[in-house]
Amino acid sequence: MFFRSFRWCNASRTRVFLFFIFGFLFQPAFAWDLQKTVNQAATIIRRFKQMPEKSIPQSVFRDAKGFAILTVIKAGFIFSGRGGTGLVVARTSKGWSGPSAISVGGVGFGFQIGVNATEFILVLNTPEAVEAFAKGGNFNIGGSISATAGPIGRTAEAGVMPMAAIYTYSESQGIFGGISIEGTAIVEAPDTNREYYNREVSPSEILSGNIKPPPGAKILINALEAPYKQEEEIDEK
Repeated sequence: MFFRSFRWCNASRTRVFLFFIFGFLFQPAFAWDLQKTVNQAATIIRRFKQMPEKSIPQSVFRDAKGFAILTVIKAGFIFSGRGGTGLVVARTSKGWSGPSAISVGGVGFGFQIGVNATEFILVLNTPEAVEAFAKGGNFNIGGSISATAGPIGRTAEAGVMPMAAIYTYSESQGIFGGISIEGTAIVEAPDTNREYYNREVSPSEILSGNIKPPPGAKILINALEAPYKQEEEIDEK
């Protein structure tokens, strides 16, 4: 009787967990407040620029064609799943584009236990990487577009040349083995964009700079254009 109850409890926990996982994947199907995501993305960019030993090298940042900024929740127990929301911006001849909303999701297998939130910055090194986001629909990171962990800190500053279409950087707020952005599905969020821009817009129109960034996007543009913390400022601390 005890073992039957134990097996039933394990099965129940597995069903609850799978429901939890797939809830992550389908959660971004409805519109969310993109301004909150914009504000959070600005905070993430500023934080990365304040981390001299763990930041994106200035040369990588300077040469980037665009950025995708994501907050991803990942959970796992035998199965693993991840989901979250974010945005993508592109560098245009007119300056930075407005933000285009994206959502993320994925399922994996393997013995992984834990739940954590991770903030990702994806540096888009090539026009093709920007185009992947601009086309709309969905695509997988690490599929047709190559992605790899980017070089880190001031020591990587000299002679940095892009080795992949996308460089990935992350800061985890929890503990989880084997965090990776590869295999994650990136999906456009047209309903969120519609609410933010007050009309029907496509990712291509936004990222090409054909649509003027809304006033609320200024906080993110300012963070992207702000200088890095200087080395002498760091030494004073």
